[in-house]
Amino acid sequence: MSGLFQVPWSDYRTDLIDALWRTVSYTVVSFTGAVVLGLVVALLRLSKAWPARAVAAVYTEIFKNVPLLAIIFLTYFGLASAGIRLDVFTAGCLSLVVFYAAYLSEIFRSAISGVHDGQTEAGEALGLGRVGIFVHIVLPQAVRQALAGTNTMLVDLLKSTSLLVTVSAAELMSEGRLITSATFRALEVYLVISAIYFALCYPLSQLLLLLERKVRAGVPLSPWRRRRVRTARALLAAELGTGANLKESAV
Repeated sequence: MSGLFQVPWSDYRTDLIDALWRTVSYTVVSFTGAVVLGLVVALLRLSKAWPARAVAAVYTEIFKNVPLLAIIFLTYFGLASAGIRLDVFTAGCLSLVVFYAAYLSEIFRSAISGVHDGQTEAGEALGLGRVGIFVHIVLPQAVRQALAGTNTMLVDLLKSTSLLVTVSAAELMSEGRLITSATFRALEVYLVISAIYFALCYPLSQLLLLLERKVRAGVPLSPWRRRRVRTARALLAAELGTGANLKESAV
């Protein structure tokens, strides 16, 4: 073991930091795009118009059953051969977006369908429109149900950025390959790269698990919801205090 760590890591510190930043950038941009596209596809799957449902279903089945590596090659090399040239970052993010949007759309569709129809009827009774019912009633409840699967997809997407090494995307795995080529210390290099991925993924998964528990427990996360909860508690306490005073007066 004494001869294991012989790579001069200080010489590669700047490159590793740049690669780490690029990995995080791929993850953030791709996951944001996948969530937006996944929600759109989920809504199309739930649409009353059968052409919209058919298009969304075809999209979902295609990208759920094609390997991510094949999608990366099609996006970067295939489109280039057809005259559509994308830079590495755009091609990498696009590949991750269309792949993970298919899975997220199924998670979102299941979560939205899981909200009881009575909730929609209650919103209609209050005079809310379709958009208001979805935003204020259906979506908050669907988010709680979709959170576990969505969190899993985020961590998985972060790990899947390593596949972009095949197009030299300059992320962590690509940097590991370059260091290996320069030092011929494959075991040591990939052990360190794996440790960096673990240091990214494990805390993230634990934070997401904590967030999931807080949301399921009904803890308000946004400032405006916290203010509303505090106001509601204050009003409830005032009403209880008034009721207690009235009872004492009656006695």
